[in-house]
Amino acid sequence: MVTAIILINAERDRIAPAAQEILQMKGISEVYSVAGECDLVAIARVRENEELAKLMTEDLIKVKGITKTETLIAFRQYSNYDLDRIFNLGAES
Repeated sequence: MVTAIILINAERDRIAPAAQEILQMKGISEVYSVAGECDLVAIARVRENEELAKLMTEDLIKVKGITKTETLIAFRQYSNYDLDRIFNLGAES
């Protein structure tokens, strides 16, 4: 599984609508409205890098009002939750 944290800047009046649109995309598990240098943080969890590439270069780019993104790729997970097991429930091999 590939996990990415996507930092998003958006036009002020498009923050909430953009969050809702991003949340509907395949591979996005969560979207947070945050304070600080960015407006939104999206968590992407996909099986392969190719899915992340599509999400970033084909899907996310279509969201009206996004002015800038920065994507952080996670190398390791440190969590009290077994997210791989949770997200793979019912997945076919």
